[in-house]
Amino acid sequence: METKRQKQVAELIKRNFSLVLQQEGSYIYGAQPLVTVTQVVVSPDMSLAKIYLSVYNKESKQEVILEMEHEVIRLKQALAHRVKKHLRRIPEINFYLDDTLDEMYRLNHLFDDLHAANQMGDDEEE
Repeated sequence: METKRQKQVAELIKRNFSLVLQQEGSYIYGAQPLVTVTQVVVSPDMSLAKIYLSVYNKESKQEVILEMEHEVIRLKQALAHRVKKHLRRIPEINFYLDDTLDEMYRLNHLFDDLHAANQMGDDEEE
């Protein structure tokens, strides 16, 4: 269970890292993909932050994550510049792909296909 401080630090990192991506993102992975921060989880000792990212407009989503991992020092420095007055130590950051929305769209498409094929079950007629 997360403590109140962990939640505060996670929200601080989430907001500021989103701004970092707006400024630095196009230099790292190009202008085409849209990358958003969906969630940040901070370890209990505040030394590690897991940043979950959602990627749009790109077929190879993992490629964007790899490009960001290649530039992790640059991104961490930009984040540190923004949060240095709030945190004593800047946590190490790791990136993870959040495919929750992709899974939701896939399931919606499957349900639409089943509904179109009348395989969703019979509605009771009155």
